[in-house]
Amino acid sequence: PLKGAIAKNYRQSGKKGFDITGQYGEPVRAAAAGKVVYSGQGLLGYGNLVIVKHDVHFLSAYGSNSRILVREGDDVRMGQQIAEVGLGAGKQPVLHFEIRKSGKPVNPLFYLPNP
Repeated sequence: PLKGAIAKNYRQSGKKGFDITGQYGEPVRAAAAGKVVYSGQGLLGYGNLVIVKHDVHFLSAYGSNSRILVREGDDVRMGQQIAEVGLGAGKQPVLHFEIRKSGKPVNPLFYLPNP
């Protein structure tokens, strides 16, 4: 979803995912194709958040965005820009990224390609 270093490992971030460092405003891209099921600021601690449903089992979540470029119901392609990097809780530019399998958080490193 973003090329950068992992700032906080899985579970260290307190949100069952991890933070990836980036530049403010840098493109955030969908990790896989799917449908946007949430786009907004309504979940405490995530800032501007996008959630993409990939299939019956998998969701990916992209938080701490400065700007969201998709709406609920939009279909997205793998690699499509869906948002822009914003500031995390530490006021540094990061993307907070999570993957859920059957509703439970899983370590995203097990599902992303190696750089």
